[in-house]
Amino acid sequence: VFEYSAQFHNVMRVTHAMYKSCNGSSPIATFTTGNDTIKITNHGHHFFFCGVPGHCQAGQKVDINVLRVSQVDASSPAPSSSALVSPATVSASNVPAPSPSNAAATLKFITLKMIMGFLAMQFLALNF
Repeated sequence: VFEYSAQFHNVMRVTHAMYKSCNGSSPIATFTTGNDTIKITNHGHHFFFCGVPGHCQAGQKVDINVLRVSQVDASSPAPSSSALVSPATVSASNVPAPSPSNAAATLKFITLKMIMGFLAMQFLALNF
C-alpha cells in the first residue's frame, strides 16, 4: 500500500534501468489516488518511484525485493501457493527479512515495509 498526498506525489512502477536513472518517461504503471494497493505476485525486484520532477532524484524511490522461500520447516504444513513469496526488502533498510510463518504474516510484513519505505520518501519530500 502506498499512501501519499495525491496533490503533490504519484507512484510509478518502472524497470530497473528507469529506476537507476529516475526516468519516468514510459512507466510500467502509474498510480495517482494517494492510497494505492499494488499486488506483487512474483519474486524478484519491483521498482517504484515518485514521478514528480525532482522527487526520485531526491530519494523518493523504493526497490522491493521479494525473495523465494528456500526452505520449508518439515513440521509445518505444506504452504499454499500464496505462501511461496517471502517478505520484501527495501533497499534503504538494513533489517533482514524474517522467515514467513504463514501467508498472512508475510503479506502484512510486505505491506508494512512498503508503507515504511514510502513514508521515508514523503519525509524526504517535505525536506526537499
